[in-house]
Amino acid sequence: MAKLYFYYASMNAGKSTTLLQADFNYRERGMATMLWTAALDHRGEDEGGDKPIHSRIGLHADAHLYDPATDLWEAVAPHHAVSPIACVLIDEAQFLTKAQVWQCARLADEAGIPVLCYGLRTDFRGELFEGSAALLGIADALIELKAVCHCGRKATMNLRVDASGNATSEGEQTEIGGNERYVALCRRHFVEANRG
Repeated sequence: MAKLYFYYASMNAGKSTTLLQADFNYRERGMATMLWTAALDHRGEDEGGDKPIHSRIGLHADAHLYDPATDLWEAVAPHHAVSPIACVLIDEAQFLTKAQVWQCARLADEAGIPVLCYGLRTDFRGELFEGSAALLGIADALIELKAVCHCGRKATMNLRVDASGNATSEGEQTEIGGNERYVALCRRHFVEANRG
């Protein structure tokens, strides 16, 4: 039975790397996959790459792009009917809408395709993203990937910093950035940084 999986973590835990490794494992065995990522994330392009999924350790792959209007069932199911897909892998899954998460569940339940979603659990305020909340609610399997805080504890929070490296709690929930904009911290150091 196919399942809907949610691999979640803070920044710098290797979510994209893990997705690309899973994709490689399927393809190495001759199985077709379909990769998706959020259309609003252009970091790979900014770093001189031309691949929508780009990990910090240099791995990358082409992928379909989704935005809030994308119907994942309609985009995947017809393709699967013609040429079977062994797995759908979705990067930046926190940006999925609630409806898209249910479409992913439908792909697993009705089309029999495992759907592996990788994303952040919470934003820079410690609040759930819409896609993450829906995945935490209905995914068949929840897998936490580990990142490390500077103190050595597990990092579970994403601190947004300004150009000077100071914590900021202002701004829109979604602001794309990497190490220059976010720091993965344990909850204790996240709270301390926001107090300071």
